[in-house]
Amino acid sequence: MSDEPSVSPDALRRKQRSMAQLAAEDVPTVDHLPVIESQAEVTLRSTEDAAVRAMALMVVAVKGEGLEQERLDGIVEKYQLADAFSPNETAFMRDTSPSQHDSVQFLWRYEAANTLLWALGFLSELSRPQDICDAAHVTSFLQQRSRDQFIADARLRPVDEILDQADLIYRYNWAVRNARINGHEAPAGLDSGIIQERHYALNWLIGYMGQDWDDISTDT
Repeated sequence: MSDEPSVSPDALRRKQRSMAQLAAEDVPTVDHLPVIESQAEVTLRSTEDAAVRAMALMVVAVKGEGLEQERLDGIVEKYQLADAFSPNETAFMRDTSPSQHDSVQFLWRYEAANTLLWALGFLSELSRPQDICDAAHVTSFLQQRSRDQFIADARLRPVDEILDQADLIYRYNWAVRNARINGHEAPAGLDSGIIQERHYALNWLIGYMGQDWDDISTDT
């Protein structure tokens, strides 16, 4: 995240809007948490890259849910995703008997996929991070389309809208981590798992620190 002394006006306004929203929800905030990158400092992933990443996330989440390997392989072939997975995802996809821990971790990727569906214009809004997304609704956007149709229908949102969400989730994440460090439950009914996945996906989308998918930081 950017250092406060060199803060740009749009980044500062974004921070102030986020803090006002969280305060209205009784979510703790701290003023010393810095701004995130400004519009001038980020280069969003391309629409196609984001669409393919969303598809890959849906598939690894479906495997995490327990879909049999033969059907899974058919989906990968149908949507031409053999080269779309990260190294960690590839290892999971090739594991014919993954551990429950790994399956649960990848099952959470529905939330990351849901975030990218919003960024790609398939969803009109991102709900408050307190209720897990509907997995069937998430995958329906892909099931109704071919690979090419999914990419063609994607419309990446303007950078300012994406940064608004990235800043907001950054501050949500601080709040739930601060609660955990101090031995408290997440405040105001927030779900730390949803927040983590959303923060992860948005940091990837804005190219935070130039990191690849498996290495994305969600520092606060």
